[in-house]
Parts: sequence; structure tokens; C-alpha cells
Amino acid sequence: MTVPPSAAPPAPVVFAAPFTDRSAWAVGRTSAYPADGRNPGDNKLDRIGPAYAPTGAGVFRARLSDSGDWNADLVSTEFAPGGFELRPGDELGATCVVDDTPGAWPALWTWGRDSSSGRPQPGHGEVDAFEYHPTHPHMLELTNHVGGAGDYADGVITPGRAFRLHVVLGARSVRWQVDGRTVYEDGRGVGAAWRAWLVVNISVAAGAYGHQAPAPGVRELSWQCTDLEVRRPGAAR
Repeated sequence: MTVPPSAAPPAPVVFAAPFTDRSAWAVGRTSAYPADGRNPGDNKLDRIGPAYAPTGAGVFRARLSDSGDWNADLVSTEFAPGGFELRPGDELGATCVVDDTPGAWPALWTWGRDSSSGRPQPGHGEVDAFEYHPTHPHMLELTNHVGGAGDYADGVITPGRAFRLHVVLGARSVRWQVDGRTVYEDGRGVGAAWRAWLVVNISVAAGAYGHQAPAPGVRELSWQCTDLEVRRPGAAR
């Protein structure tokens, strides 16, 4: 008997480590940032480093120091002992709550290793499961830098209210779902050779590209990510 697709069991979970697990997540390190932990060329005011980690409840914060630096939380699987990498066909899920305070720049994304020849992967292996800017409070930015595709999904979230994000990272097409509804499918995919680490962070917008910088007097920005998991069809249970 053929099992209807709606009744098929979910794919096995291959990654679901809490952000406090230092075997799975490295704090404040990603090769997507310059070595000093700052990335002003990407319209960012924040600085990352090994002292800036999310809370056990998955709250990512950027805090203004007395020296004027925005110290921002970031974790990545790239430099962690486990070194987990996503593969084509993986399904990424997370529950997220964003805040519409200007300057906040939450993101859940991927970054890939160089090829065996030393050349970067197309788009550096980057797929943005989402980026968020309070300038457009109900919009998520969804981008496949590997395949050269993206969309602005407006009207899909509400600041302060949890939403469930599900991204199918297909070789031929990447599909984004919010609360069970498909909001974008790119028809490009990541290709069969794609490999990428997970990155979760908060940045602070510097004010370019229409993204507002923090208002005077604001000293902390935050968002929350919980229940992050990666499922892999065909993996052993």
C-alpha cells in the first residue's frame, strides 16, 4: 500500500544541539567575518568574539559597551569540535521571535567551506534561512546566495510573536515555509556538492540600505531562537 505524502513520517533529526553545547557550537567565530570580529563593510556595527554567546534559552543579544562597541552574540558549527555541516536535501527548522527595535538584525544562515581546490563555493555556500530588519516589521528576507535567488516575504510574521521556520535546502530548489505555509521557493537550489555550516547571530545595522541604526539611548537589542533542528531524509534512524 502506498503511504500518502501527508502521512509519511518526518525525516530523522541529525542535528539538534542546544546553544550551550560547546562540542556542537563555537562562540563568536565564523570565517564569514574578518579576523577582528568586525564587519563594517556589510553595514554592521557589531563585534563578535568568544565572550558573546546566547543564553541557554536561545536569546541572542547585542549590547552597547561603554567604549561604544556593540558586542553581539554569534554561534557557528564551523569551528566547533563536531563541525556539523548541512548537505543538499536537509531540512532546517527553528522557532523564532524577533523584536522591531530599530538596529536589530537577527539572522539564521549558512556559510560553506572552500572547495578542495581552495576556491570558495558559489556564494560562499550562504543561504539565509532568514534575515530580519525592523524597518519592515512583518517581512523576512530570504536569500539563496549559492543559486542567486531571493525574495522579500512580507506579511508573514508579527514582531513579538513566535513563528516556526522550515527551510528545505534542496539541490534543485530551496523552499521556505513559515508556520507551515510555503512563502517562497526559488527553483535554483544549492547544487549537489553544497556543504555548509550553520550560523545563528544578531548583528547591528549601521544605517545604510534603508536599515535603521539603533536610536540614541538604546543599549541592547535581542531576538530568540529555540527548537533548532536539522532533519535529513534517508539518514539512519
